[in-house]
Amino acid sequence: MPQRQAQLLAWLQQVCGRDDFDFALASGDASFRRYFRLSFADGRTLIAMDAPPDKEDCHPFVDVTARLQQAGVHVPDILHKDLAQGFMLLEDLGDRLYLGELNEASVDRLYGDAIEALIRIQRDGEAHGLPPYDRELLAREMELFPEWLLQRHLQLQLSAAESDMLQQAFAALIDNALAQPRVLVHRDYHSRNLLLCEPRNPGIIDYQDAVHGPLSYDLVSLLRDCYIRWPLARVDAWLQDYAAAALEAGLLQASQHEQLPQWFDLMGAQRHLKAAGIFARLYHRDGKSGYLGDIPRTLGYIVEVAARRPLLQPLAQFIEQRVLPGLAESQA
Repeated sequence: MPQRQAQLLAWLQQVCGRDDFDFALASGDASFRRYFRLSFADGRTLIAMDAPPDKEDCHPFVDVTARLQQAGVHVPDILHKDLAQGFMLLEDLGDRLYLGELNEASVDRLYGDAIEALIRIQRDGEAHGLPPYDRELLAREMELFPEWLLQRHLQLQLSAAESDMLQQAFAALIDNALAQPRVLVHRDYHSRNLLLCEPRNPGIIDYQDAVHGPLSYDLVSLLRDCYIRWPLARVDAWLQDYAAAALEAGLLQASQHEQLPQWFDLMGAQRHLKAAGIFARLYHRDGKSGYLGDIPRTLGYIVEVAARRPLLQPLAQFIEQRVLPGLAESQA
């Protein structure tokens, strides 16, 4: 058994006061964290988080857990923690990820629950003191796209005109984000971080990177998910469901209602540029190839919405002509 895993097991035996449990890897994620499931003879299960302190800081997880619990949404209770070692023992919310549960029969109900929970997070989640989703962070995220996808992965040499186009698009997308009402932003509110739970659906995980930022960010993460795609008309209908709830909750003013679809579309472009860069970085830096296949879907959203957002058309044309063909060739 690796030393780090042995240390975690010894800590778990200490805090549980027993050693009669099965201990197996439950999942990893796109960071250095790993999760293990403890299974007891009586059928009870718990989750152990291993977050090496030289690579991960557990303090934000603890902080945001408290904020989300105060907002009344379903996140795992923290039963024991040792932040110096990077160990936590958590309530087990199960393994029924939304990604495996979404289908034509379930999607309206599951997304309805997720939108209802998102409204609570945005209305009742305390955002004061969280890192700001400011101009610098928004720009740094989008720079992952040329650095890791265009240059490192596809080895594209950009012309001066293409570089200028990207910078102009980035500036416009940042302005769009900063124009929106500011709320607590989960930052990865999608089908791999939402769990089907009965009762109190959904269970919400992987929120430690929460920030204080744009109203539409988590909504676009949910409805234009990098891992599962729905027709544009259905997404537009769910967006209107959210808008009605946000107006009622006081998150959106009546004068802002007509702006929401554009905020949403352009916010999606910012997120999808970032995500595409991260997926390439996960491959080249961390040796995780499983996300490469999600890049065409992720960038396809930008192409799809550019038909109704002229601001995105030069970027979408570049993606269609230079990026997607390069991806197809690299994966052939």
